[in-house]
Amino acid sequence: MAKGQSESVARLDSTYMKHYDAYVDRHQRKKKRLVRRLVLFALLVSIVAGSMVFYHFKQQSLYADKQEHYEQLQQEMAALEKEEKGLEQEIELLKDEEYVLQIARTNYFFSKEGEIIFKMPDEEPSY
Repeated sequence: MAKGQSESVARLDSTYMKHYDAYVDRHQRKKKRLVRRLVLFALLVSIVAGSMVFYHFKQQSLYADKQEHYEQLQQEMAALEKEEKGLEQEIELLKDEEYVLQIARTNYFFSKEGEIIFKMPDEEPSY
């Protein structure tokens, strides 16, 4: 019913109505610009936040890889230190002439004067 009444009401062409129409148009344009700015700002914030989240996950993945590599290198270093200790002990033993002669006898079949060496297999016979 209100709609029917507004159609039958004549519009006056007065300066007040022209100013009012200009005010309404300015207000609508201002609202439209505000909505556009808010949408643009929201889009910008979402892009920045998304890139920050992506960067965070990328850094987290990189950190996990580096941590795993570090632990692997720590294990390798421990093994090398153990090998170094063994080699240092070997060096100390090789300074002893009796040890060198024992290695020469067992590995290279050197013998003392009048000694006969028989090489026996380390495995048990299969029969």
